Amino acid sequence: MNASSRTQVVNALADKMRDLYVFPEVAEEINTALRKKLKDGGYDSLKYAVGLASELTRDLQMFSHDLHLRVDYGALPFPSPDDVQTADDEAITLKLLKASNFGVGTTEVLPGNIGYLQLDAFAPAKYAKQTISTAMTRLADSAALIIDMRQNGGGDPETVALLSSYLFDKRTHLSDSFGRQGKPEERFWTDKKVSGSKFGQSKPVYVLMGRRTFSAGERFGYDLKSLKRATLVGEVSGGGAHGGDYRRLNGNFYAFIPDRHTINPITKSDWEGTGVIPDVPVPAKTALLVAQRLALQTLSATTKNPQRLQLLRDRLIELDSQLELAAGPDGK
Repeated sequence: MNASSRTQVVNALADKMRDLYVFPEVAEEINTALRKKLKDGGYDSLKYAVGLASELTRDLQMFSHDLHLRVDYGALPFPSPDDVQTADDEAITLKLLKASNFGVGTTEVLPGNIGYLQLDAFAPAKYAKQTISTAMTRLADSAALIIDMRQNGGGDPETVALLSSYLFDKRTHLSDSFGRQGKPEERFWTDKKVSGSKFGQSKPVYVLMGRRTFSAGERFGYDLKSLKRATLVGEVSGGGAHGGDYRRLNGNFYAFIPDRHTINPITKSDWEGTGVIPDVPVPAKTALLVAQRLALQTLSATTKNPQRLQLLRDRLIELDSQLELAAGPDGK
């Protein structure tokens, strides 16, 4: 990169931040800081596009402490709101989402009739709806449910509401998004009716969390915890509560710029900068074993059938052995 192209990228980023970032006062501070560093020659040594993107990402996060803010170089897998989406773009997006099964990973019924759903991303609801319906319908008759968010890096909050709808019997208020002017832009509620079968509201749910759980993945856990609908097991999550979009800067440079923040109707706050705190803090690597144990203990307390109770107790012994092995000789 030459001086002219670096200047164009930095100035475009400063403009976008000033015009779009969710907190106008912080946006103006970042705008000023970026232009000053550019003027002082702070980016002069960066000869390659990837290096400039990395440096700008570090600067944005240092100035704002907002981990959603980032600059990337290269072709975006999904169109920016700044670009006109064509039919070809739509086809490419759908192909990419299909390749990841719309974020839905392993779906199975574990011993003790415990449903398990691994969800690594919240793909846009219009694409993911049927795949989520199929997975949740398969698990609807489970006695308990574990939803694994340990690798979930985020996605569409509408899909968070969609998945949550399978866990509630009544229409339930989950969260709200607020824009730059402090006015609510979106309100997220569960739907009373869903495609396929609901798991329902009476059976126990456990959500696995980890340091890689971020954004919409955190929203899901935070909402359910606030509503006392699920027990969160694992580690404190990444701490990114601000929603936004990728914006084109110059050429193949894009910046993810949050333009809204989340407020939970119960806590009147969010998880930005702190992460979502689990109810049962354990290493992420053992969270699935621990959640199964918690589920089996809960089910054992209400099971009157002697044969089923013995099966649950036998499984608990197996899990204790697996947890002991996972802990290692030093017990960690």
